[in-house]
Amino acid sequence: MAFGSFDSKSSGHTMSEINMVPLIDVMLVLLVIFIITAPLLSHSIKINVPQVTAEPVEQEPVVIDLAVNEAGQLFWNEQPVALEDLTIRLKQEATQDPQPQLRIRADLDTRYEILAEIMGSARASGMKRVGFVTRPAEGRPTEGRPTEGRPSQISGVAGTSANPGGAALPSAPN
Repeated sequence: MAFGSFDSKSSGHTMSEINMVPLIDVMLVLLVIFIITAPLLSHSIKINVPQVTAEPVEQEPVVIDLAVNEAGQLFWNEQPVALEDLTIRLKQEATQDPQPQLRIRADLDTRYEILAEIMGSARASGMKRVGFVTRPAEGRPTEGRPTEGRPSQISGVAGTSANPGGAALPSAPN
């Protein structure tokens, strides 16, 4: 860009003209690029896509209710089951698609050792959806920390209320 001249005839003042030729060249090159690429951007292929009206498949979630009484006896959907048979049954259920949800209901006096064995066998068999069912205690606040000396109970399975009716554990067979 020229702002002055080296001509000796000029009277010594600076020439204030901007050379527009390089700017016009760049603008013309960009105009040619846009003229060439614009038709390519709007090009599309017409495809006849089939129209379908489908409703989502409503599946009832399969729930396995595993109850443990104070003596450590296990009940698979209200039927007695041995701890040794539990792993075999859980492996069979873990292969289903969709995988059923295992809900563990334990008596307040159940030993932690039994619950740890149940959770260990559920994990070893490949069960991914395991939860606990509890019933809130009467006379205790439902929010915040418990006021009595006991730890708070885990409520629900995967964020849902799992035992709304508060069903009692099945009794041991005689």
